Amino acid sequence: MEYNSKKDELIIPEYGRNIQAMIRFARDLPTRVERQRYIEEIVILMMQMHPQNRNLEDYRDKMWKHVFRIAEYNLDVMPPNGEIPRPEDSRKRPEKVPYPAKETKFRHYGHNVQRLIAKALQMEEGPKKEGFVQVIGSYMKLAYKTWNREHYVSDDIIIDDLEHLSGGKLKVMEDASLDNLSRGGAIRRPGDRDRDRDRDRGGRGGGRGSRGGKDNRRGGGGNDRQQRRNPRRK
Repeated sequence: MEYNSKKDELIIPEYGRNIQAMIRFARDLPTRVERQRYIEEIVILMMQMHPQNRNLEDYRDKMWKHVFRIAEYNLDVMPPNGEIPRPEDSRKRPEKVPYPAKETKFRHYGHNVQRLIAKALQMEEGPKKEGFVQVIGSYMKLAYKTWNREHYVSDDIIIDDLEHLSGGKLKVMEDASLDNLSRGGAIRRPGDRDRDRDRDRGGRGGGRGSRGGKDNRRGGGGNDRQQRRNPRRK
């Protein structure tokens, strides 16, 4: 009996020893046409072994890369994409993601706040910019509460920090609420409070009128009933 420990090491164990033996057998075929045809059949067999991965992008190219890797890159065939895999491709590592090295004084707000402020500084003056600045303030307050849940934070602190981070160029409009993100409410614009106040007054006035009308109708209904009960009083 020959133990697996005495056999050649498996390059990619998920395909098994038979696939590896067939690929290395294909290296010694006399003609390139035979090698090409033989390897193409092996790739189809490898894809049948793992059908759940067929929907992945570039799955067939991945199979060909595995074939060359198992063959130790000593294989005279041509993949369908026309690119022959190289040994350095298997050791290729992704590029490092650049991390912002700029130091900030208010780290608890995060780096995204700096980007939002930079974008707001490039916007034209108007209601759109005022609303965007209010969103930044609401996000800053939400971030502050996330990292400082035990301490109360007022809008004045957030407004001062926003002005400091923007160099005094961004200011939150008066009577603005910075709890929109935490409460899930809509952003209030200038004049919204006046419209709400007028609507509330109109609703209360209409309520009184409607109740008065209902009482009058009730009173009229009561007199009619009395007249039906005592017809002699007419």
